[in-house]
Amino acid sequence: MDISLMDVSLWEYTALAAAAVLVGFSKTAVSGANTVSLAVFAAVLPARESTGVLLPVLIAGDVLAVLTYRRHAHWPTLWRLFPAVAGGVVVGTVFLMWADDAVVRTSIGAILLLMAAVTLWRRRAPADEAEEPASSRGARLKAPSYGVLGGFTTMVANAGGPVMSMYLLSAGFRKLSFLGTSAWFFLIVNTSKVPFSVGLGLIDAHSLLLDAALVLFVVPGALIGRAVVHRINQRLFEQLVIGATVLGGLQLLLR
Repeated sequence: MDISLMDVSLWEYTALAAAAVLVGFSKTAVSGANTVSLAVFAAVLPARESTGVLLPVLIAGDVLAVLTYRRHAHWPTLWRLFPAVAGGVVVGTVFLMWADDAVVRTSIGAILLLMAAVTLWRRRAPADEAEEPASSRGARLKAPSYGVLGGFTTMVANAGGPVMSMYLLSAGFRKLSFLGTSAWFFLIVNTSKVPFSVGLGLIDAHSLLLDAALVLFVVPGALIGRAVVHRINQRLFEQLVIGATVLGGLQLLLR
């Protein structure tokens, strides 16, 4: 990998900086909204390498989210998920060992469209089907499948947010518990992905230089998210995120 700050133009850097702001906002307000960010990173940078550049930016957002919502995590849910997530990360790592940029770009586009489709399907589901207690047998049975899918998508495309959002929503989490559990989940999972990404050559000194120029943009996004989380029109914002995700996925597939 040989991507650095000097390799991007001014407009490309502006697009990446805006995506970094959205990362911070998604971590403290609307988990999963950073699917737009990964679409931007994959469009501006080579798709395979973009996952390594984005990962430290996501971890910065995770740290801010944990500092904000650390007391609201539901740890029994996290412990149920982690073993399956680890398996998914390993499968994703093996996939990245042989996948070239075109395959990764197509995979990210397909994952984005799949996540948008499933999110739309969930929004149409009856309220009594969409909600169940986090300790219910149904929620426990869902953990392995969501965990494996979340681990794979987060390793291949940093796109585990929508998967975990769907799981936590189906388990009946309220807003603060949702954000706290999600914050700890992604801080732990994303940090554990760093050695794999380094081993695959997705993170190196050049990419970290670009990250150093982007990570500060995460902070204002996180502060904005924290300020508006209780006032945001969730339904409208989700519609905008889904629309942008679909456009980003199509752009990657047709590129």
